[in-house]
Amino acid sequence: MKSSRDLRVSMLLTLACALAAPAVFAAGETAAAADEYDRKVNELAWIKGPTSVPVGNNSKLTVPDGYLFLDAANTAKFDELNENFSNGKDVMIGPADHAWAAYLQFDDGGYVKDNEKIDADALLKTLQENTEANNEERQKRGWTALHIKGWAVPPAYNQSTKRLEWATTLQSNGGTGVNFFTKVLGRRGHTSIVMATAPSRLSEAESALNTVLDGYSFNSGESYAEWKPGDKVAEYGLAALVLGGAAAIATKKGLWAVIVGFLVKGWKLVAIAVAGAGAFLRKLLGKKKE
Repeated sequence: MKSSRDLRVSMLLTLACALAAPAVFAAGETAAAADEYDRKVNELAWIKGPTSVPVGNNSKLTVPDGYLFLDAANTAKFDELNENFSNGKDVMIGPADHAWAAYLQFDDGGYVKDNEKIDADALLKTLQENTEANNEERQKRGWTALHIKGWAVPPAYNQSTKRLEWATTLQSNGGTGVNFFTKVLGRRGHTSIVMATAPSRLSEAESALNTVLDGYSFNSGESYAEWKPGDKVAEYGLAALVLGGAAAIATKKGLWAVIVGFLVKGWKLVAIAVAGAGAFLRKLLGKKKE
């Protein structure tokens, strides 16, 4: 079984990264700090599959056997422990192995029309600019800087599933990871899913996530096809969803307001800080079996 120090490193680095030193436990930091981290993570209210759980108040998710789930309150605690911004609304699911971890959150911004073309190059440039600006806030918190290197999967919309999907390659402390994003359109808004994994495991993790999402559904009356005249329509389209939805068009609030909304409402930069969550989930499941 891994030591607390090794576990913490795996929580902070993408699984495929080979870094010379851990990102959080600096030289000289005591084993007590690692033990305290372990204690706090173990105290979270992990829900073990197979079971069905609500996501917000308008949808549900089947947690498969071999997976673990955290509700919104416990996901927020997990985020803080692993240097991620939290809005208190995300829920988290991950498999028993160390392949990936994913967040889900519903945004009630309204019905998103899906007839817009996407300029992938322009969107990538904006994402990179916003991420670099956000590094100032990360540094104030004592967190490591994150950089978007490019598309791992360019944005594409699936008309049949009503899902917008894309993936970005990120880098921190010399390590590289991937965030895979899915936006599931619904009647009153969209559900955002952010999956963190290693570049070498993207195809495998994407396939596994899609299997999990087969068990995700809006409640009766809440699906995209059930939109009715008079329902709220979003002020943005597919392209803005890649940039964080409403935050992407709220320039009148100022740059920082846009960046904060982009990070904590639209999606999370979790490739480095949470991609290793699966390693902990595997360890936790192992403890339960023991």
